[in-house]
Amino acid sequence: MDQGLGGLLRAVRLRHRRQVLLARAVHRRRHLAVVADRSAAIRPGDILGFLCVRNEAERLPFLLAHHRKLGVCHFLIVDNASTDGTCELLSAQTDVSLWQTGASYKASRFGMDWLTWLMLRHGHGHWCLTLDADEILIYPHWQTRSLRALTDWLDTQGQVGLGALTVDLYPQGPVSGYDDAGGDPLARLQWFDSGNYQVQVQPRMQNLWIQGGARARAFFADQPRRAPTLNKIPLVRWHWRYAYVNSTHALLPARLNRAYATDGGMLTSGVLLHTKFLPGIIDRSAEEKLRGEHFGDGAQYASYYDRLTADPVLHCAASTRYTGWRQLEALGLMSRGGWV
Repeated sequence: MDQGLGGLLRAVRLRHRRQVLLARAVHRRRHLAVVADRSAAIRPGDILGFLCVRNEAERLPFLLAHHRKLGVCHFLIVDNASTDGTCELLSAQTDVSLWQTGASYKASRFGMDWLTWLMLRHGHGHWCLTLDADEILIYPHWQTRSLRALTDWLDTQGQVGLGALTVDLYPQGPVSGYDDAGGDPLARLQWFDSGNYQVQVQPRMQNLWIQGGARARAFFADQPRRAPTLNKIPLVRWHWRYAYVNSTHALLPARLNRAYATDGGMLTSGVLLHTKFLPGIIDRSAEEKLRGEHFGDGAQYASYYDRLTADPVLHCAASTRYTGWRQLEALGLMSRGGWV
């Protein structure tokens, strides 16, 4: 009886939290100024991409090209006061709808309030892919099977979201030793940590909590619980009642977070190749330390930014050279599930 009452109270609290998140998104839509709204071109069944970006002009051409090739039909993007030509680059793309804001990224739940509004307004009924500008989605057979093939499979399985592990890629030497003038980041970031991951299930939200990888090893070895969360659910068949809680790490309703098997089997999953460690991170880290817009308590991450500005070498004896999705599957970092 107590467990039943406790479960009911938890469900009520989570429902209230979801309603608050949706209300926040509706309120903060006022922050967004239209630069180029081409959303009328969206057709039923289109796969949509959502991003919030700042000063990403060098990364975006590859990111857009990669995900277009996968099958994203239209991108809905918020530009947070870029000064490097990002806004001009995006506004020229015929498959991009663009909004701009100078409001606080941190105060908008790190951009999620703005994206939640756009997903509420445009994403209902669509498979929606939500990314950071330094994330490249891959999944089993991605070179030969489109996102449409993948989402059709997920639909037949009743799987409304695709879980993905964030895998930090890094160069063999210091990050400053590589040209950062655009192009394919995977040609320069060819190493990753293959085995130092810890997994828990969060009982309240029913989501996985995964930590580890290069950032945990190099920057949070003395405080591993402060290391970045690596599990995400970036691809979801969206409903206007849904809301991301913390980046794309967890969703409400909580049932959406069960993008993993509980019967000993494996659900189909992907990987977000994290291309953060390019030369531009040195200047950017110094700027973001001053801005304090990327962490809830920026003071606690001061040493993290200092390490990044010191041009670190993340490669170590345990590093593994990245060769493709089959390698990641063999290591248990992604799964085909029943999709063969």
